[in-house]
Amino acid sequence: MKLISHKFIRNIAPQLDLLNTIGGGVAEAQVTIDQRPKGVIVHVSMPTVSSESFRVVLNERKLTVFSQFRHDTTSDMAAPLFVKTIDLPDRLDVSRIEAAHRHGALQVRIPFNAEGQPREIDVRDAE
Repeated sequence: MKLISHKFIRNIAPQLDLLNTIGGGVAEAQVTIDQRPKGVIVHVSMPTVSSESFRVVLNERKLTVFSQFRHDTTSDMAAPLFVKTIDLPDRLDVSRIEAAHRHGALQVRIPFNAEGQPREIDVRDAE
């Protein structure tokens, strides 16, 4: 016999995060930054948060990722669930940032700036 349904848990989890933030706490988001050969990927894992709740803001070289809880989609009132600000190094191409929400996690991809990448120079014989 199921006492608590899966739908109930999915509906109550954001409410618990909201109650935590009202009390002065913040929701626990798992944030990891992976460096890959072509750039950097910022992973933000919050399985109970929908893609519409995530916001990604770039201000000069600072990337801020946050999530807000809104009881009603038309409401102007929102409670913050979490906020993470990352200082981006100059070698990243901030003009080509992409963000996608997949499987309960936000992925922000930031490629390296092609001009800032080290490259090997061919050495030729001088005449």
